[in-house]
Amino acid sequence: MIPLPLDEVVALTGATVVGRPGAAQVSADVEVDSRLVRPGSLFVALRGERSDGHDHAAAAVAAGAVAVLAGRPVEGLPCLVVPDPLAALQALARGAYARPPEPLTVGVTGSSGKTSTKDLLAQVLGGVGPTLAPQGSFNNELGLPLTALRRTPQTRFAALEYSARGVGHIAFLCGLVAPHVAVVLNVGSAHVGEFGGRERIAVAKGELVEAARSAAVLNADDPLVLAMAPRTDRPVTTFGTGADADVRALDVELDDTGRAAFRLDTPHGAADVALQVHGEHQVSNALATAAAVLRPEVTTDVGQVARLLGGATAQSRWRMEVHERPDGVTVVNDAYNANPESMRAALKTLAVMSRGKTRRTVAVLGHMAELGDAARDAHMDLGRFAVRLDLGQLVVVGPQAGGIHAGAVLEGSWGDESVHVDDVDAAVALLRRELAPGDVVLVKASRSAGLERVAAALLEPPLPGSPPVDGAR
Repeated sequence: MIPLPLDEVVALTGATVVGRPGAAQVSADVEVDSRLVRPGSLFVALRGERSDGHDHAAAAVAAGAVAVLAGRPVEGLPCLVVPDPLAALQALARGAYARPPEPLTVGVTGSSGKTSTKDLLAQVLGGVGPTLAPQGSFNNELGLPLTALRRTPQTRFAALEYSARGVGHIAFLCGLVAPHVAVVLNVGSAHVGEFGGRERIAVAKGELVEAARSAAVLNADDPLVLAMAPRTDRPVTTFGTGADADVRALDVELDDTGRAAFRLDTPHGAADVALQVHGEHQVSNALATAAAVLRPEVTTDVGQVARLLGGATAQSRWRMEVHERPDGVTVVNDAYNANPESMRAALKTLAVMSRGKTRRTVAVLGHMAELGDAARDAHMDLGRFAVRLDLGQLVVVGPQAGGIHAGAVLEGSWGDESVHVDDVDAAVALLRRELAPGDVVLVKASRSAGLERVAAALLEPPLPGSPPVDGAR
């Protein structure tokens, strides 16, 4: 981070100093978890549903925190007291991030693919110069300011995510860190129950476009995204598969592990790309990345961008993680989150992974959350879709996902290929009995379903096909 004199922290947050701070400046990262505090950190005491940060303030100071940004004084500790610690953290991030020279900031939003695209962006930008990016999905009113405060004097670029649970949320985040380049990936069905319709989701996602300071990058394949172009007076670059897109993918091919290769066609020239990340949907993410970085402030060398895209790997857990067991069973852990669009993309990748082989495909699916009144039809449609892909086996987990099983059965062409089990333990027991060498297993659901535990159980040692441990019989 950029070292911050304590006087500046006080000025930016409006805090009242209580006690004697341990140093005259904050020289290490700002933290909200006392276990992450290092000497020179500032600890922010937030009050959550299960824990109150003030109860951990003493541990933070003992670990080397200069002071505690707190909502009330904590006896015997150096505190910067403010009415609202979260609002003070946001104000601190806003002021610190804007210090010149401010990094060229690429902001990403969309109903799905934000984190995967952010990870691609971070690696491509990182190949050009020092780049700031969050770990995982730090994309809300807490995660974004914490990430912003991690910029250093050397940071040239930043790849940041912007999420929304309703209209106005992204506009608020842009008030903390406004992107130079705004990237909108798609408007899907994720959180449609909270928003009240895809049109309202489009209103919210378009707030990023309105905040763009230099340019907007829009998905030409999504009409709701393309319609955001009039919401900015900055230059607009489009990406997609159609002939009218500025940045396109030509001759897309997927290998037997679901990794795409294509010809990247741009106004700056063309180059071949071979992705290491899995899934055809990653082509769109790669196009968005290329469209965002191919500009004079970053690089106009298409060959360099193609090479960096080809060298990028998955960075965030539980997103199309591919693991092969010693017995030849492949486990694809995509259990971080799910919506109708990302479910279909993952199932299509699963189908590709058995193409031209005798490998059996097994889809282990849980419910998709936050769909509101659309949930029943969405789950049944997904079950029908799985049948049409001619997958080998469908394992539906949990009562909330029952519609997937019902849709598969009602499609009419399956007998016992779809099984509905009560919970994770039942799914694991069934899979351990029935998986055979060479099978490919996809595990996917919304985070609340906890299906990452299924993938973890399938990869727990000792794994089938592993050599015996010395001395074992």
